[in-house]
Amino acid sequence: MAGEDVAVGGESGGTRGEGAGAGAGGGTGGSTGGSAGEASASGDHTATDSGDTGGAHGDTTAPDHRTTVLNYWHGGLSQVPDEVWRQPRLEVLLLPDNALTHLPARIGTLTALHTLDLGHNRLRAVPEELGDLTALSRFLYLHDNALTELPASLGRLTRLGYLNVGENRLTALPGTLGAMSGLVELRAQHNRLTRLPETIGSLAALRELWLRGNRLSELPAGVAALTALREIELRENAFTAVPEALRGLPSLRRVDLRGNRVRQLPAWLAELPALEKLDLRWNYTHVPDDLLRALENQGCVVLR
Repeated sequence: MAGEDVAVGGESGGTRGEGAGAGAGGGTGGSTGGSAGEASASGDHTATDSGDTGGAHGDTTAPDHRTTVLNYWHGGLSQVPDEVWRQPRLEVLLLPDNALTHLPARIGTLTALHTLDLGHNRLRAVPEELGDLTALSRFLYLHDNALTELPASLGRLTRLGYLNVGENRLTALPGTLGAMSGLVELRAQHNRLTRLPETIGSLAALRELWLRGNRLSELPAGVAALTALREIELRENAFTAVPEALRGLPSLRRVDLRGNRVRQLPAWLAELPALEKLDLRWNYTHVPDDLLRALENQGCVVLR
């Protein structure tokens, strides 16, 4: 999973329209590029690798070895259609904007999937068998559900590049998160997180970390090991200081601390070599003149 396969998210941090932009071709998607269904060229439920876009209710008696994409975006579904389980070569499964309350354990049998979109549903849990989808390498959307925890088995998804678990009811992320070594972008915005696992420091490929709208007041020391991190969104949390764990991060370009309680800034901010934007609005932060000049002289925009 090359880093550039993951679209850089906008400031919305995971909005209602977010979904896999795979469309009929199963390509990569942008985080603000509209819902999965809108990205599909035809809007049909089923697409195949031969270009056949037959309806979602085809042959029900035997496995269909041609189908690689199924798109049920905004389909009014309350359960996963039986057709899904008859597609041994399925690579992209799009089920956003439905009314799903349960994800069967047999989801783990779809071992060819590289993209799975379950966003904007009513799921209260996802099964451990989700960790059996070790071919997931592009996108996993679980945002805008009612999840209170994530299975530890997610740690087996070592090839996954993009994970969105935002807009749920999570109070913690599993410690096994650190084993997801392929992650380039992690979105956990608008949950109830009070802390992050120390193991997050093992995500050596991570470039973007979105944590808006939680209850965080500090970051674990392990964050200091995220040398590839370019962007971190900490907006609307409970920070009273710029997290020390950000000190020395060589690739960090953007820090968003809007809507916290940060009153003072550390001098080491001027030592971040790649910093381009520091957003401090709605903090009433005192920025010393010498620090402001140092940041601006190195090309960093400071908003306050």
